[in-house]
Amino acid sequence: MSREQRGPNEKLGAVLALAGISNAGLARRVNDLGAQRGLTLRYDKTSVARWVSKGMVPQGAAPHLIAAAIGQKLGRPVPLHEIGLADADPAPEVGLAFPRDVGQAVRSATELYRLDLAGRRAGGGIWQSLAGSFAVSAYATPASRWLITPADSSVARDVGPAEGSGAPLKVGHSDVQKLREAAEDARRWDSKYGGGDWRSSMVPECLRVEAAPLLLGSYSDEVGRALFGASAELTRLAGWMAFDTGQQEAAQRYYIQALRLARAAADVPLGGYVLASMSLQATYRGFGDEGVDLAQAALERNRGLATARTMSFFRLVEARAHARANDAVAAGAALKAAESWLERARPGDSDPSWLGFYSYDRFAADAAECYRDLKAPRQVRRFTEQALSQPTEEFVRSHGLRLVVSAVAELESGNLDAACEQGVRAVEVAGRISSARTTEYVKDLLHRLEPYGDEPRVAELRERARPLLVTPA
Repeated sequence: MSREQRGPNEKLGAVLALAGISNAGLARRVNDLGAQRGLTLRYDKTSVARWVSKGMVPQGAAPHLIAAAIGQKLGRPVPLHEIGLADADPAPEVGLAFPRDVGQAVRSATELYRLDLAGRRAGGGIWQSLAGSFAVSAYATPASRWLITPADSSVARDVGPAEGSGAPLKVGHSDVQKLREAAEDARRWDSKYGGGDWRSSMVPECLRVEAAPLLLGSYSDEVGRALFGASAELTRLAGWMAFDTGQQEAAQRYYIQALRLARAAADVPLGGYVLASMSLQATYRGFGDEGVDLAQAALERNRGLATARTMSFFRLVEARAHARANDAVAAGAALKAAESWLERARPGDSDPSWLGFYSYDRFAADAAECYRDLKAPRQVRRFTEQALSQPTEEFVRSHGLRLVVSAVAELESGNLDAACEQGVRAVEVAGRISSARTTEYVKDLLHRLEPYGDEPRVAELRERARPLLVTPA
């Protein structure tokens, strides 16, 4: 279905020419993006010709998919107004801004929280319509503005009475503590059950119901800093959970807002943690060079500020990006620095609470993934053995990922039996959690095993993995 505009859509035609996309090419890209979100679309070159020459506006998710398809080719986000489809829905703009003004930053974050709720009530429709709209270039402005000014001068806020109330909403430290406790609970559930677990999915609801009214209330500069910090932690968590469940476009928007809130909190290590999360996402999506930039941005502002353990984690994230970019020398140097920082850490250090997951076994697990990307199976086996030697009750998802990496290392070393054995263990763990990322790791292992498809052990592993592969994560 479509509706007609007044005259040709010259903006769309111009951007298509700029991107070098033919009518048939755009139709194919839009159909493919729709299929990734479970939509059956049958656009063709004639459909696109109508959009351009007659100004026809496709309905539903199509305008957003058109913007995403063109954005992928251009390597940057494409707003609807740039292609003459601004009347469709302003959703693609939400969450991508990194305002200089604190008041605008509050509005940007709370608008994102409301959008997420609308998407959930519509069965995920908002995020579905943003299919494929992740663009690593959207991180450039947030990272540069944070590097230039990592803290706002003042965040005190004084507002009048809330609508329908005789007294203004005055925020205190007890309100902030509730948000911090919610973040701690969410971190624990996420590590144990995956980002798609129903308990983890309560984080966006907490942001809308608890954090948003507080951010829009009145508070002193001291309370405001703490409030922004707690909200930033929760927002980063929402992004991490979206990332884990494969909603890359939602994760990107949460990360940008989390970084802006961390700046308002004047919490430089937390801002670095958000940048490290951005880096991991960019690296996971195949943008190794951009991942390096984001990790180094986290490091740059934290020199002399962050604890040794925090600096170790940032160097480890940098190593992951170097490895994805296939720079073995830089990856090795970053890993060596990460290990050196970790050796300097002491039990009495004032490490932030959000870093509780990071210890030597996590370092070993990520080092193994670095060497997997660098195709060094002996090193992968060495670090994976260390990573798997630790208890798994608290970090179930991480254990599952490590098992898959171990299986890949065994396979590349020529040990098919050991690879299948580790693969079976990984599938068992993946079946107990809700994590699209873990499922993707398992799929990658099965793809690597395809040349051995006639082997009974491989056939057994594939059969065990079948329920995992057909059930949405």
